Order: sequence, then C-alpha cells, then structure tokens
Amino acid sequence: MTDWLEFAAALAAFFASHLLPARPGVRERLVARLGRPVYFALYGTVSLLVLGWLILAAGRAPFVELWPQTPATRWVPNLSAPVVWTLVVQGIGLPWPWTLGGRRSAAFDPERPGFAAITRHPLLIALMLWSAAHLFPNGDLAHVILFGTFFGLSLAAIPMFDARARRALAPDEARAAFGATALFSLRPLVDAHWLKQNEDHLFPRLLAVVALWAAALTLHPILLGESPLPL
Repeated sequence: MTDWLEFAAALAAFFASHLLPARPGVRERLVARLGRPVYFALYGTVSLLVLGWLILAAGRAPFVELWPQTPATRWVPNLSAPVVWTLVVQGIGLPWPWTLGGRRSAAFDPERPGFAAITRHPLLIALMLWSAAHLFPNGDLAHVILFGTFFGLSLAAIPMFDARARRALAPDEARAAFGATALFSLRPLVDAHWLKQNEDHLFPRLLAVVALWAAALTLHPILLGESPLPL
C-alpha cells in the first residue's frame, strides 16, 4: 500500500508541476519576480526531479500484470526509436513558437517553415510515439498508468498549442501559417525544393540522432536496470 501511495504522490506532483505554471497569470508573475532565466532553470530542474521520482516510484509500485512482456513486444520501442530521436533532434529550436521546444522569439515565415512542414509539434509527437511504444513491453498497471499519462498529456497539448497560435496570429496570418505546416506529413520528404531549402539544418542533425540513440541504448540498463534490446 505504501508503494502505491508513493506512486500516487509522485503522479500528483508531476501533474502539479506542469498544470500549475500553466494557469493564467501564474508563469507571468513568477517570470516577473524571478527573471526569465532563473524561472526556466528552476522549472526545468524541478520537472526533471519530479519526472525521475515518478519513474522510480512506478518501478517500486506493486507489480500487477495486465499483459505479459515478450521478445516481440520489446521490438516496438526499438523500431520506433529512430523516428522518436529524429523528431526530438529536429524539433529542438523549431521556428514555430507555439509548441514544446519551439523558438519563442522566432517570427514564423510560411515561405520557410522548416521541419514544421512535416510536423509543427515534433517533440509532442515524439513523446506520444515513445509513450505508446513503451506500453507494449510494460504491461503492468503502474507503467500503463505512467506511459498512458505521458501519451494523454502530449495528445491534449497539441490542440492547446494550436489554439494559442490562432489567438496570436491575425486570421490571414493563421491561414498562411497553418497552410505551410502540418500536424504530421511525410510529403516534404519527396519535395526537392523543401529538401534543398533545409539540407543545412536537416542532415547534420542526423549525426546527433545516431549519437542519442546509441547513448539511450547504452544508458538504459545502467539507469533503469534492464536492457531495452529484444533478447
């Protein structure tokens, strides 16, 4: 019972750390009082600490199996990993201010949408894919709640960010901006003009994708005590 209470407390702290700063006026008051760099440094630190606690608490919660883990289920997160890391790397600093990881100071140019032409929410799509993939080999109740929570929050955030963009843009600007971007589309990958326009940004980052993927495979058994490979 104590382990379930710890998991519930960690889950509540996770929700509070994300929902409370999102309330109208809360973040603005904190930024005004602390300064933008200090606020975001503190917010990032607290978020990481709470996330780490939540993951550890899920591992310590009583094991209630909903479906078994098999070598086949382990293939799902491994096969999705290249797509997830590509979305993460390409999404950091995206020139679309109204999303997780987007450059807040960016003035979006519909003529040069960058990776937003594939998806204007790459980090949120990555989190959804990562969460859904990890449900397959983690069929115990605590981890289903954990990964289901991540999936649900990232899914719910997409229309919230899109609504924020529409409020920030004039109607004509919004039509042009949303017309130049996509929720998710692979069409730009076969568009020679788009590839030429973005080659200096896209291809060097593929090296970072490989490096992060290799680091995740190496650190997974060290940090979480179990290899992610389907052996």
